[in-house]
Amino acid sequence: MKNIILAIASGLLLALSWPTNGFSPLSFIGFVPLLFAEFDIRQKQLKRKNLRVFGHAYLSFLIWNIITTYWLYFSTPFGGIFAILANSLLMSTVFLIYHIIAKRVAFTAASSFFIALWLSFEKVHLGWEFSWPWLNLGNVFANDTNLIQWYEYTGSFGGSLWVLISNFILFKGILLYVQHKDSGILLRTGLRFVLIIAIPIIISLIIKPETGSENSIETLSLQPNIDPYTEKYNTNDGGISKSLVDLSKPLLKNKEQLLIAPETVFAEGIEIKNYKYSKAKGFSNELLNSNPQLNILFGISMYEIIRDKNETSPQSNFLRKGIWFNDFNSAVFEKKDSEHEFYHKSKLVVGVENFPYQSTLKPLLGDIMIDLGGTVAMKTTQKEREVFQLNNGFGVAPIICYESVYGEFVNGYVRNGANALVIITNDAWWGETQGHLQHWNYAKLRAIETRRAVARSANTGISGFIDRDGSVLKHSNYDEKTILSQDLPLYEGETFYVKSGDYIPRISNFLALFIFLFAVTKRRK
Repeated sequence: MKNIILAIASGLLLALSWPTNGFSPLSFIGFVPLLFAEFDIRQKQLKRKNLRVFGHAYLSFLIWNIITTYWLYFSTPFGGIFAILANSLLMSTVFLIYHIIAKRVAFTAASSFFIALWLSFEKVHLGWEFSWPWLNLGNVFANDTNLIQWYEYTGSFGGSLWVLISNFILFKGILLYVQHKDSGILLRTGLRFVLIIAIPIIISLIIKPETGSENSIETLSLQPNIDPYTEKYNTNDGGISKSLVDLSKPLLKNKEQLLIAPETVFAEGIEIKNYKYSKAKGFSNELLNSNPQLNILFGISMYEIIRDKNETSPQSNFLRKGIWFNDFNSAVFEKKDSEHEFYHKSKLVVGVENFPYQSTLKPLLGDIMIDLGGTVAMKTTQKEREVFQLNNGFGVAPIICYESVYGEFVNGYVRNGANALVIITNDAWWGETQGHLQHWNYAKLRAIETRRAVARSANTGISGFIDRDGSVLKHSNYDEKTILSQDLPLYEGETFYVKSGDYIPRISNFLALFIFLFAVTKRRK
């Protein structure tokens, strides 16, 4: 019973540390109760130790997942439950592997293995087709940006490493005190624990950059507040266009401006080759006639018909004999006297926008992704991070919704010349829950990592502007129809993290593999 209580305590500590209502420092102790439960099981003469450890870990991680991501249920009930159960399963598997290795190696090797393995797991969660990195530990500080200005050197993986090391320092100290009853151990442990937390915070306060740039562009962020369940797909693009024009025109001036509108705000579905005849094109033409110096970036649903099988890709969808199609969640960029440009969303929501490992799983599972609340069509992505060039010569990154959760992915826009990050999204699927608040705050991490200002347009959620230190310049409220105006700073240069990417988990991969091989080949005493 004691170990069950410890497992529950870990789940609650991790959940209560999470943004936006949580207290992030709780993450520094969140794993400690579960580590004690695992150690107690490991030391006792019990049957089915592996199963016991897995069960306790699953209880902890299930509590964490439910409390922090319950809002997925409001978008797709079955899919939300599946995501919570599956993610808890993956986390518990990582913890079980740690338990197995910890039985064969010393404490330092075991703790190093867990830290490296967890970081490797987080990296996998960013890259594979079942990607769901929402609860990567480095995200826990998204609401406390003054603590993590050094993310420009480490990315959010630096935060994950910080959390894990702090937990093991405390765990080891308390464990030694329990064994030896020496108060000096508690004193030394307390000092180490305080230093490991305080030093990065002090560094953060020292390196926090000044904000503001000699280059900027007045940016208008539209929040049309269209209910995706009742209005979005029951209102034609003509009606949407009129609503957006009515919101925009009062703020248009005869000067360089950037106007952004949300993800798939034009949702009817337009064939790419017919875009120039669409209501979306009419919308941009009308605004460009009002201000020829305007730059426009907005979301749109598009498709492309393919009649030659040799031109299809693994992401192409079969329609009927001899006809396939590519389905896109796209961003469009328009400026006067220039050809329109497209960017197609490349990080897709599992189950809703893609069928993971479709060629292998679809013959086994059939149309389960539709049953999970997903779409009939698989979205088609593009490899390169597109950067749109403004009239003033600076570049902006068209980041679509879920893509803003991926640090190294967003780096690609900056390396391709983006001087500011533009996020277009639709966060209304989850209702007024923690979902849209967490998504807004994660954008602050990308601002710090890249040292770029962020402009965000949400259909419903939070639209607004974030400076390169993660500070909020201006924001809207949920369930509000509005347009915001802000001079968006345009910054230059590349941070160490932009140049180096996720080097922390890459190092962790080698460390975890080395300790694993040492443990399994080591002769037991």
